[in-house]
This record gives sequence, structure tokens and C-alpha cells, in this order.
Amino acid sequence: MKVVTTVAELREAREHLAGPVGLVPTMGYLHAGHLALVRAAREACASVIVSIFVNPKQFAPHEDFTDYPRDLDRDLRLLEEAQTDLVFVPSTEEIYPQGFSTSVDVGALGERLEGTSRPGHFRGVATVVTRLFCLTQPDRSYFGQKDAQQTVVIRRLVSDLGFPIEVVVVPTVRESDGLALSSRNIYLNRDERNASRALSASLRSVRATWEAGERDARRLKRVVRDVVGGEPLIHLEYVSVANVETLEELDHVDSRALVSLAAVVGKARLIDNITLG
Repeated sequence: MKVVTTVAELREAREHLAGPVGLVPTMGYLHAGHLALVRAAREACASVIVSIFVNPKQFAPHEDFTDYPRDLDRDLRLLEEAQTDLVFVPSTEEIYPQGFSTSVDVGALGERLEGTSRPGHFRGVATVVTRLFCLTQPDRSYFGQKDAQQTVVIRRLVSDLGFPIEVVVVPTVRESDGLALSSRNIYLNRDERNASRALSASLRSVRATWEAGERDARRLKRVVRDVVGGEPLIHLEYVSVANVETLEELDHVDSRALVSLAAVVGKARLIDNITLG
């Protein structure tokens, strides 16, 4: 495994990688969900690149950019065990050199759901992913379903800008009790961790309710609020039942729909989702 920190080193190393090349963009502090992406890339690609970069452009001033968990030595050990070929660990100055002024905006897709709670977040995501695509030139790139809106944004970005890249979405990896894996789970104390189980439980209840015949989106949202409302440590920011491609809210769920939520538990802001149909 080769580790590079500069764009020049990355470009030189990239020339020697056999194709197809798979890219797994991460912000580090890796967990089993990230490693599932690496395994999927390893199985399908001759070479695997993993980037580790905590992107300041996707954090608002009041968010946890400075406190975001980091452990590079551990990350590198895990990636070597996963047979990663190349790891790109750039500084902010390498990704955004002095004078960098370009941004990528995906329009309404980035303004809904997470975009309402975190204005500008997806502009930051789209900008850094575009930069990574240009630098690494992958044939495939791997993302987790837990960040469902992000996968919709990236697919639109790839389509609109004509990148010759296949976007591969890997199912959410969960703890045994259903909690979706997240680097931010480390913020939870024992009571908060126990309370957080209600998030995935509420989504399971929505699925069961829908499978039993309920099609009214307002009633499906109420299922989430009722389950999560039983946990006083959880502040539910939003629950959505939306079109899986446009992310527009639905009134009636006849076919596929993305059910997603965001909640604050202690210091952690957690998201989760399921797809109906």
C-alpha cells in the first residue's frame, strides 16, 4: 500500500495503477461501513484508491469540523489489511490551493432534507468529490446508502458533468441492534447510545406499516415521530418520505420512496434511511 499526501505524488502513483480503478472517498476515522466500501471496490476493481480528507467546505461554522474524530494511524492499518493500493491523505492546501474559487452546485437536490438543515453542505460535498474525481480519474466510485441524499447528489453530478464513472452504492452497515454505523457515534454516551436505537426501530416500523398497506405519507411520518418521541434524549430534526430520484416530498407512496430522518442525540447529529418498494 502506498500513501501519498500531495497532488503531484498522487498523479505519479495513479499512472502505475492497473484498471479498472475504484475510488472510496472518506473523511477518515474508518469503521466497518467504510471498509465495506473498500471490500466492494476490491472485489470489482484491479486497483483501489481511498482518500482521507475532512472537507472544511461541507461544514458550517457552528458544526464539528475541528472536533471531527481523526485517527490516521489506525485508518492506515485498516486500509492495509483491506488490501488498498493507494491512499491519498491531502492537506487542505492541496485540495484547495491558494486562490481556489470554484464550487459545484447541484441545485434543488442539495437544498432539500439535509440541505435545509445544513445550507451549503452539498455544495461542499459536490465540490470536493468533483476535485477528487478529476485528480484520481476512477472508473468506479463507492458510497454508502446511509448517506442517501449524498448518493443522489453524486449521481446527478456524474450525469450532468459527464464523468465516465460508475457510482456504486453499498448498503448501510449497522450494529447488531440496528444503529447505522457513523464516525459520529463516538460522541454518544451509554444512555444516548441506547436511546439512538429508536432511530432504526422507527424506520423498521415504517416499513412494516407500509407493507401492511399504509400508503399515506403523513401517517408513515407519524410512525417515526411516535417511536422516536418515546426517547426524551432524541431531538428529531426532520422525517421525510420522498421520491428516490428528485427527493421531492410525497403525499402517497405507491412505489419506491426514500424514508429518511435526522436527529440530534447529545453532541451527535445522526441520519438514517430506508427505501420502500
